[in-house]
Amino acid sequence: MKKLAAALLFLPLLTFGQGRKYSNEFLNIGVDARAMAMSNSVIGSVNDVTAGYWNPAGLAAIKDDWQAAAMHAEYFASIAQYDYLSYAMPVDAVSTAGITLIRFGVDDILDTTELIDEEGNVDYNRITKFSAADYALIGSYARESEKIANLRYGANVKIIYRQIGDFANAIGFGFDVGAQYSISRWQFGANLRDVTSTFNSWSFNEDKLKQAFDNTNNQTSGGQNELPEENLELTIPRLLLGIGRNFRLNEKYTLHTELNFDVTFDGQRNTLVSSGFGNIDPGFGFELGYRDFIFLRGGAGNVQKVRDFNGTSSYTLQPNLGIGFKYRGIHIDYALTDIGNVSDALYSNIFSVKFNFAAFKRS
Repeated sequence: MKKLAAALLFLPLLTFGQGRKYSNEFLNIGVDARAMAMSNSVIGSVNDVTAGYWNPAGLAAIKDDWQAAAMHAEYFASIAQYDYLSYAMPVDAVSTAGITLIRFGVDDILDTTELIDEEGNVDYNRITKFSAADYALIGSYARESEKIANLRYGANVKIIYRQIGDFANAIGFGFDVGAQYSISRWQFGANLRDVTSTFNSWSFNEDKLKQAFDNTNNQTSGGQNELPEENLELTIPRLLLGIGRNFRLNEKYTLHTELNFDVTFDGQRNTLVSSGFGNIDPGFGFELGYRDFIFLRGGAGNVQKVRDFNGTSSYTLQPNLGIGFKYRGIHIDYALTDIGNVSDALYSNIFSVKFNFAAFKRS
């Protein structure tokens, strides 16, 4: 039992040195209940403090005073905790700076590698707990073009820290660049994430790992376990594109719709458009507003092809719903959404709050 538990615990460490398709995937979950309710379809239109995550160019729309946002979410029956904080403020008449902090982690994991002592005795007092958590600190800067009207552009600098208890940890660096352009009621946006590839450098506690690896030798496929030697993990660039439009239905109602495309280049994925060169995962979202006070939101995305037991294939998509309130610069939003394929995980209740100090002062 001890050897099997240790083998399952340390199996992921064997792949850290590879250029992994899903490296730093916690940064692709999303932030802000408004965006999640709209199936993350906000790349072209986001213009508040959350733009530091979605598209740094959108921060340039913050002109008057500072904004802040926070979100807490729980996934997998509250096993995983996801937290987000951000802050942004104008630097001058045409530029804005922001900072974002994200944590995704599983806490209180039982470490049973020392459950049995050297004499073969089971001692439950030797069980300890640890956390496996990913952290990201994102610094953003955006400007409004002084030569081209309605053009904004921006960039992110990312510092990433990943930790698996005392067993291993990594630090990484990366960059994002983004742009937005609006004409009449149309908005266009693009965000190239990890533009130079994001590099994570792992270090391992060999003393902590050695005993567990020795105990599992010849227990997995009859082979000899070896401690990982490679320590570099790469995150391949991905391109996010968005096209949005605003509609004024009458004096009371407004409507915003947006179509986004998540384009990846790290090998074939299960998306609507899938190839070895690139994959396209579309998403659509809408926001119906009443008197700029209450908002009903919805969206659909994450289209995947599934194969049934009888050999036939079909497509599934992930619907999302949400509602929001805005009063005197305070935004409270709710989303009912999923972290992945609708058939693989339970839906989660997401709450977030945003504070616009300039609107608060005006009211």
